[in-house]
Amino acid sequence: MHRLYCPSEIISGTAIIINDRAQLHHLKDVLRLRPGEKVTASDSKGNGYLCAAKELGRERIILEIIRRLPPEKKDFRLSIACAIPQNSRFDDIVDKLTQLGVEKIIPLITERTIVKLTAEKSRQRLARWKKIALAASQQSQRGSLPVVEPVTEFRRLIACSGGYDLKLIPALLGKRRALKQILFLRKAKDILALIGPEGDFTAQEAAFARRAGFIPVSLGDNVLRVETAAIAVASYIALSAK
Repeated sequence: MHRLYCPSEIISGTAIIINDRAQLHHLKDVLRLRPGEKVTASDSKGNGYLCAAKELGRERIILEIIRRLPPEKKDFRLSIACAIPQNSRFDDIVDKLTQLGVEKIIPLITERTIVKLTAEKSRQRLARWKKIALAASQQSQRGSLPVVEPVTEFRRLIACSGGYDLKLIPALLGKRRALKQILFLRKAKDILALIGPEGDFTAQEAAFARRAGFIPVSLGDNVLRVETAAIAVASYIALSAK
């Protein structure tokens, strides 16, 4: 059965009315939805619905809500705060992390981040990343849309990280523990992992994170690109929870 995300504002009474062109294309041309076919939908508040395709027009699709579904149970929630790499590689990071089920994606500015964004550029990038997350959610048929946070400074993120019960910082140097060992010993519900820039976090940043409760971990002997490290961490944690 197909799954899709629907903003709360397009849900009215016992119907979901879809007129967004991209979503119309996805449902009609990609999923090839047929009249009467059942789908599950989730909204921005986390509610789930079992629906049937009632109307498949050129300008809109109407899904009839059959019943509400119980909330989706998750073993854990994973947030990835990733330093913004050069060019458009963060677009790919958002796409892949969405497909892997990451709950929250935080674009991160660190001391060694080369990309410099004005306030306007940050707003434009955030809007684009949210569109990418929506498209990737539809493609992967995940039941919820990830939160893409505004661009955040490293120290501000660390200062606001108290709500997580497991905080990880993959690092290239210093005393580190195996990621596998940490996940085996700590059955956490809310996980935050930091991904550093090319050249890693500075010693001062790493020390600041450790004082805030972040655990240094190793991702192996090879030095990974930013996007590879983000995908590797998300994949390993997701598979370890199965």
